[in-house]
Order: sequence, then C-alpha cells, then structure tokens
Amino acid sequence: MGVFVFLPLVLPLTAWPIARLAEQHLHPRTATRLLTWVAAVMAACSTLCLALVMVVGTAQLPGNPLPDGWSDPEVRAAVPYDEVVGKAAIPALFAVLAVCGRTWWRHARVRRRAHRALAGLRDTEVAVLPDGAPYAYALPGGGRRDRVVVTTALLECLEPAERRALFAHERAHLSARHHRFLLAVRLAAQANPFLRPLRTAVSFTTERWADEDAARTVGSRRAVARAIGKAALVSRAAPAAAPAGLAGLAAAGPVPRRVAALLAPAPAVRSWPSLFTAVGVAAWGAATGAAVSAMSSANSAVTMVLILHAATPL
Repeated sequence: MGVFVFLPLVLPLTAWPIARLAEQHLHPRTATRLLTWVAAVMAACSTLCLALVMVVGTAQLPGNPLPDGWSDPEVRAAVPYDEVVGKAAIPALFAVLAVCGRTWWRHARVRRRAHRALAGLRDTEVAVLPDGAPYAYALPGGGRRDRVVVTTALLECLEPAERRALFAHERAHLSARHHRFLLAVRLAAQANPFLRPLRTAVSFTTERWADEDAARTVGSRRAVARAIGKAALVSRAAPAAAPAGLAGLAAAGPVPRRVAALLAPAPAVRSWPSLFTAVGVAAWGAATGAAVSAMSSANSAVTMVLILHAATPL
C-alpha cells in the first residue's frame, strides 16, 4: 500500500477552501450537508488508515499478541518508516478513540440531564422556564419528545413577531436534526484536526439554515433579523443543563453576518454549484479529496488484509 496509507491523513486539507466559500455562496442547507458528508468521510478514512498503520506498529512491539508472521520483513515493508510512524500511530489511535468516545458519552449525558431538568414541567412542545437569564435552545429528544426551551426573561424582551421568529428558528433546528450534523462534524474534527475549519463552518451554516427556515415560516426576513439582533444583545450563555452543540437563536455563528444575510435577498436553492465558479471549484476539490481518501483507505485495507493473510500461518 506504500505511501497511499498516509494520504487520508492529509487530504482534509483539500476541504479548507470550501469550508469558507460554502458559508458565503451556497444555500445553508446545501453547505451544511456537503461539509458534513465531506468531514465524515474524510474522518472515517483517516481513522481507518491510522488503524492500519497501527497494526504494523504493534507487530514491532516485543511480546505483542499478534501472530509471529505479522512481524516478518514483508509485513513491516508494507508501510514506509513503520518503525517510527507505526509505533507513533498506537497512542494516536487510542487518543482519537478516547476523545471521540468521551464526546459521544458527554453529548448523550447532557441531553438526558436536560430532559430530566424539564420533567416537572408540562409535556408540551415549548417549555417556558421562569428564569431571569434570557436564553433559548432546541432540545432534541426523538419525535414527540423534541422541545423548545425558552425563558420568561427572553420572551419579555421580544415583540410578538419576534417571538414567532424565535420559535420558528428553534423548531427549524429540531425538524432538520441539526444536532446530528453538529455532532458529526465535531467527532470528525476530533478524529482529524485538519477538519476543524469544517466544524466551524457547519456551526455557522446550521444557524443560517434555521434563520432561512424561520424567515420562510413567519414570512418576514426583517422580523427574524430583529429577533436575532435583540436576542444577541440581551442573552447570556445558556446554563449547563443546555445541551452543548445545540444552537439557540443567537448562541452560535457571527450574529452580524447572520443579520446581514437576512437583510439581503434569500439565497438561491441549488443542489450543486457550477464548476465555473470559485465555490464550484472548491466543492469539486473537496469531493475529489473525499473520493481519493476513500479509495486510498480501501486500497490500503485490502492490501493489508492480503498481506496479513499470507503472513499468518495456517
């Protein structure tokens, strides 16, 4: 498999241009889905190749549990510089698995805690908390358990039209399952640090996606813009019970950019940008990088299986 096993570790660099251009030139829904899928594919491929390199590195350790044939020169030659890179991949892979596992566990735990905190309230779609701190967030629970949480302090700061924009924004987060996109890109960025720009971009595009859905629901882009600006001025950080990574009305994304986008005409809905534009070139570059990453990891995996099968005594 040669150097191809290392390509998925650095190919996420090809997605950096689209991470910035997608925010500016693509519809937020298209940008969110494109960036999330690119990040997920590249993270999975880089983790797989890290595991393949680790297999060779493990074979070099004395007293390893692998068959003796796995440390033969033919196997060791499968990955260049295996004595250095292979052994370094062992703690790197365990670190990736530990960090991603911890993130997944914390995400589930915080959601459970948030639902328990609301257990004493009426089982309605909107939960109004008598809190002096102004904030709001969308709490997914799966189907009928989805809830919009808002405090009386924030509602008192908004006019009726702005309240409708607030509820439409949070419902848009729930209906589009934005928490899944946010969790996916967060795990991807932890699996490969080169994917962090995509995580930042998706945090913004999910907010813009909810903004556009809210504007279409209430029929006024200016009402949503006013609600965002006013909520940003009065809101403080949500309490610890609020699920991390689940966006509120003004909790994530640069608020001035969101307001400016809402005061401009609605973005065109296109499934894929034209190749004859900067964003189109960047999108195709990221898609090509993801495809090459998938092919390289698949080729490396098949090659490694064949080599280890031949090296394993029957």
